[in-house]
Amino acid sequence: MHLSRRMLRHEIIWMVCDQLETPRTEYGPYFTRIEAEVAAIRLHACFLLRYEQGLNAEGQIISERVSAIRFPESGQDVRLTLVYTRCASCGAAERHDHLWQAEVWADIHEFENTGHKVRLFVRTTDNQLTEVNDWRSIAAARERTV
Repeated sequence: MHLSRRMLRHEIIWMVCDQLETPRTEYGPYFTRIEAEVAAIRLHACFLLRYEQGLNAEGQIISERVSAIRFPESGQDVRLTLVYTRCASCGAAERHDHLWQAEVWADIHEFENTGHKVRLFVRTTDNQLTEVNDWRSIAAARERTV
């Protein structure tokens, strides 16, 4: 228990990778599983890595545990079940069955309406809508390579 008294914060960080052997390329960090899953779909990655870190008052890592999750789990189709897009400028919104449909809708909407910005939301297991930050930027995901 001595270790737990020194540990003041617990942080979870998600990464995406295509293999578990080292060396490997990891993309991230992502701060929600939803963001990591969207990145995995876009990057055609097979694994999500969940880093659990215990931090002390100075922000130093005291403990770390890594869990690998095969994506998609149990051979399921790679798609997010409920995907929504909404324009931050005019409020136009649409529901999609696949991530690629959301990308097409966003491309068309932003092309037809100069200066508009489309945001992506997914419905979580607790029936809440969660925004996925930076969802269209593969380049941004690759720049965050660790």
